Amino acid sequence: MITMTAVFLVAAVLAFPLVRLIGRSAFLLLALVPAAGLALSVSKAPAILGPGGAPWVENLDWLPELGLEGVFRLDVLSWIMSLLVTGIGALVFVYCTRYFPADEPGLARFAAVFMAFAGMMYGLVVADELLMLYLFWEGTTVFSYLLIGHSQSRRRSRQAALQALIVTTAGGLAMFVGMVLLMSVTRTGRISVLVERGAAGVDTGPVIVTAVVLILVGAVSKSALLPFHFWLPGAMAAPTPVSAYLHAAAMVKAGIYLVLRLAPGYHTLPGWSEMLLTLGLLTMFIGGWQALKQTDLKLLLAFGTVSQLGFLITMSSFAGRDITLAALALLIAHALFKSCLFLCVGIIDHRAGTRDLTKLSGGWRAFPVVAVCATIAAASMAGLPPLFGFVAKEAVYSTLLHSGDKASIIALIGVMIGSTLTVAYSARFVWGAFSSKEGVEDIARREENVTLVVAPLILTVLTIALGPAASMADRLFVAWTSQLPADHPSDGGYHLALWHGLEPALGLSAVTVAAGLGLFVVRDAFAKVQSTLPSGFEFQLLYRRLINGMEASALWVTSHTQRGSLPFYQSVIYLVLVGGVGLAVLVNDTWSIDFQLFASPLDFIVALVLIVVAISATRAKKRFTAVVVVGISGYAMVMFFAFTGAPDLALTQVLVETITIVVFVLVLRRLPARIGESTGRFTPAWRAIIGGSVGVTMMLVVLIAAGVRVGDPASVDFGRLAYEIGHGKNIVNVTLVDIRVWDTLGEISVLVAAGTGVAGLIFVRGREGHLSRLATAHDPRELRGRMRFQPVVEDIAGPTGSETEDVQERRASWLIAGRTLAPRNRSIILEVTARLIFHAVLVFSVYLLFAGHNAPGGGFAGGLVAGLALIVRYLAGGKFELAEAARFTPSGLLGTGLILAVLTGIGGWIWGDTVFRSVFIEGDVPVLGHLHFGTPTFFDIGVYLIVVGLMLDILRSLGAEVDLHQERDEALLSSRLDESFNLSENLGPQAGHEAVSTILDRVNHLDVDNGAEGGRL
Repeated sequence: MITMTAVFLVAAVLAFPLVRLIGRSAFLLLALVPAAGLALSVSKAPAILGPGGAPWVENLDWLPELGLEGVFRLDVLSWIMSLLVTGIGALVFVYCTRYFPADEPGLARFAAVFMAFAGMMYGLVVADELLMLYLFWEGTTVFSYLLIGHSQSRRRSRQAALQALIVTTAGGLAMFVGMVLLMSVTRTGRISVLVERGAAGVDTGPVIVTAVVLILVGAVSKSALLPFHFWLPGAMAAPTPVSAYLHAAAMVKAGIYLVLRLAPGYHTLPGWSEMLLTLGLLTMFIGGWQALKQTDLKLLLAFGTVSQLGFLITMSSFAGRDITLAALALLIAHALFKSCLFLCVGIIDHRAGTRDLTKLSGGWRAFPVVAVCATIAAASMAGLPPLFGFVAKEAVYSTLLHSGDKASIIALIGVMIGSTLTVAYSARFVWGAFSSKEGVEDIARREENVTLVVAPLILTVLTIALGPAASMADRLFVAWTSQLPADHPSDGGYHLALWHGLEPALGLSAVTVAAGLGLFVVRDAFAKVQSTLPSGFEFQLLYRRLINGMEASALWVTSHTQRGSLPFYQSVIYLVLVGGVGLAVLVNDTWSIDFQLFASPLDFIVALVLIVVAISATRAKKRFTAVVVVGISGYAMVMFFAFTGAPDLALTQVLVETITIVVFVLVLRRLPARIGESTGRFTPAWRAIIGGSVGVTMMLVVLIAAGVRVGDPASVDFGRLAYEIGHGKNIVNVTLVDIRVWDTLGEISVLVAAGTGVAGLIFVRGREGHLSRLATAHDPRELRGRMRFQPVVEDIAGPTGSETEDVQERRASWLIAGRTLAPRNRSIILEVTARLIFHAVLVFSVYLLFAGHNAPGGGFAGGLVAGLALIVRYLAGGKFELAEAARFTPSGLLGTGLILAVLTGIGGWIWGDTVFRSVFIEGDVPVLGHLHFGTPTFFDIGVYLIVVGLMLDILRSLGAEVDLHQERDEALLSSRLDESFNLSENLGPQAGHEAVSTILDRVNHLDVDNGAEGGRL
């Protein structure tokens, strides 16, 4: 199971390049992954379901120091769910092969996210530890958000994705609190153990009840029950494969699965039955009622799914043997017919170009195979024989009747009402999709694509076959229900079968079908009745009002606190720091300061430099001067690290400081040269007082913190651990990639997020794609007139030597800047130097990467050196030179680096027994001698790629993109000046002079707009 989960995640990583390489046909190869999961589950069936069968359990030391372990358990219930996740998943992947057009935007990303979701869903159903289950649970939430919002250009898709994310995440947060409460009381997170303790009556009390109710909130939100049901119809903005898999067979079943899992242990707790029965029956009725009002086939199925989920929750809440048997049958039946129906609607939409049932006519003749599949699936949904939906419906009626208690009778009445509506909207679906309607033109018949219809065909065959073969399914389900407690002496005697004879349940089924068909026959009159009745409480409107209220509150708080004054913001932060930390310093009773002015004269020199540059920075009048002076303080720290025997820190500091100065300079290009004078209430004197107070406070904090230590620091053993366990002599690097690798993973994640955020603010519209290379640039004539870029174009005579054929082409040269930069912006020495040293610097960066385990260096330092090489290329030749140096996207580097780092941690599960478990190999290599190589190197490579990607992102955003903004401003200014000079010629010198003066007065106040016009004055 652990390996299978890892295979899903690895396949998600490989899906992106695979689809980019071979297109949508890659979905056929990706379908092999869930198919392998299906084969694995089937192969384990004899050991799990056979006589004397036992669950298949795998343990993983997740976080052993915290007592947390990852437990994966494949018992009968999780085995049944795994069949749905993997089997239907494989079919949907095959369906995707021809559902999407070959030029579908973002198809590679969709494939990767879809595979990652399938892996998260598989992990969810086999996880036997609460926190592990929660991780997979939230993983499905995040990936479903990405899948629902696949069409990023459509506002409806983005809103639906965000709505689903907010609702399910809120429920997931409540569930997490419940899990923590439950674990804190029971001292265990093993789900199987918790259920056993609950069934034995060991865990009771108000805390347990509260915890379980909070967990149920998460299950209810995920399975779209009242009052969270509105997110599911909204999610129909997703592509049809997403609806068929997530919203019919997988994600929405997660809540049902969790209720089925916990019910044997906690169904007797106060509030369990009351909560689930009420919400389940109300959801079933409201979903069915709304389905009858829809004209969009997909929305009709969506509200029908909401109704069926309420049905499933109602049956899953009882925990009795017979009723649970009926619930499992209903679970499988629903997954089969509803995923089939969604896939059929996708085909109809493709062929007819609409899902509006009032505009569809002649579907039987247009796509007969789809019509047959959809009709059979709808009949199963309505509970008609001899389909498996009928078997499940019969089981529900029979088991509720035989149970005989009050809750069962209430459930039976509610289920019958909801089932009547189900029959009505099932008939409405078939009529709307396939019948011929007066006044509506029939759909033209087209040849049906085999790849598209194979998945609905297989699901239809299973729906038909499981009806007569209900006894086979019964044996599988009984393997689980036989372990459950019996509610009464006869509980456990019911078995699934297509025919039970003339019994009350059959009569109830007949009544339900007749009533539902009657509703369909009088659909027009019933629709009028529906239109006259109040629509009831709109939970969608409540959600919208809550979101609007939060936005209004945020705007009010922002308007009263964010006043547009940077000195004000800084002053508030510093004053709070001084007030809070300073108060703690004053009341501290453990003062034990061992004061030493300096350890050596070199320390005094460094301190003196820092004091001088700090004062100079506050007195600087120009921004560039302030940046240089502040940079000197960074280099002074380099001296300090070098004097105190920390060469690795010194190397990193000098690289960071150099790059920081470059970034500041890039930003300063768009700012006034001089630092403005403050006109606010914070005068220089107040600023000096606040700054001095912060400095004194932090000095005291450091002195106190250094003097109150009573135990040895954890780093005392780092030297030994780095050498003996980490196989490295560089303690700093081994600490970063091995001893405290979790900290580093968090830091590089923040680094990726920060870099992406900065680039997003600069690019505004999108940052995808490569930099424009000179070979793919616009026609040179389009670039003439620019003040910075002036490409050189030469006329080359034709092959005969005559000049009758003039061919314009760019002369291939070693230096790009000669064709892209204006002469006044060029430096030949810098260009030649950049070209000569670039590759050597890159080689040196790779050397630092691999040498860092035993010498100063590592992935971070190596990445910074590579970033400096890119900076030199950019400064020498501009954005075209940068494009020649880096022919890859920053997002690709950032993503690849982060994925590689994460996979290194996951690999610890495979080659070790816990996350980030390191493995080393050593041996003698010719020429190189005796070498050690360990898995932390892969993590370090990931850090290297992330740093290089961040540097490239900075150069693209603060460099090349700002260049583009400047070019637009200059081009706009040039065109306006041209217009003004033309005005001068036409209207006279005075009018032209006034226009030119107006433009020049506003040059320093350009307001750039990235709109279609490129900018405005």
